[in-house]
Amino acid sequence: MDNHSGVGVIDKAAAILGALEQGPATLAELVASTHLARPTVHRLALALEHHHLVGRDASGAFVLGRRFAQLAASVNEDRLVSAAQPVLTVLRDRTGESSQLYRPHGDERICIASADRPVGLRDSIPVGTTMTMKAGSAAKVLLAWTEPERMHRGLADARYTAADLDRVRAQGFAESASEREPGVASVSAPVWGAAGTVIAAVSISGPVERLTSTPGAVHSGAVIDAARQLTEVLQRTVIA
Repeated sequence: MDNHSGVGVIDKAAAILGALEQGPATLAELVASTHLARPTVHRLALALEHHHLVGRDASGAFVLGRRFAQLAASVNEDRLVSAAQPVLTVLRDRTGESSQLYRPHGDERICIASADRPVGLRDSIPVGTTMTMKAGSAAKVLLAWTEPERMHRGLADARYTAADLDRVRAQGFAESASEREPGVASVSAPVWGAAGTVIAAVSISGPVERLTSTPGAVHSGAVIDAARQLTEVLQRTVIA
């Protein structure tokens, strides 16, 4: 394949990103793999880092940046939404509670699909509703696996703690009761994208008197199953 587009700076940046596809690399390793001059690699790597196309790992080595995960999430969103409706409908029928799918939206979260409980007392969240990341089980799921800087920012003034997020990662789901709104309980689980990042959260929500103060005890299995189905849809799409 011809790797030369005729635009030198783009070709050089692409060479750096291509090298990082293989894994973390120091500056010296990037110079060796791209055959570019050290000052050029250093200058372009820092510029790519500024735009979050390149990041650093714990050792300081260069890695692909978080922007790629965000772009992948955008590409996958249409497929995710089209796959979500039947999954959310089954989840609603299985649990008897309204179900939702949320994705990050800046420092908030947005509902991109939902299936409401048809009758009786319910927690109805219309598609397009933006909600806080400071409370609620979906907020905890979306923050629990994010990068440290975003996590630290999200925890400021949140109604949950870093220890709560540790628990979410350990058990694979989050629950809340009267945390986002008095009298409302919820359970959420992560949907994983192709880049190995959490791109969305599947949730059910309803009145505390029906879900109880520990809704995960009864409903976590159903919510995790629904999140796993959507994760598998995205993985099958990438493999295909």
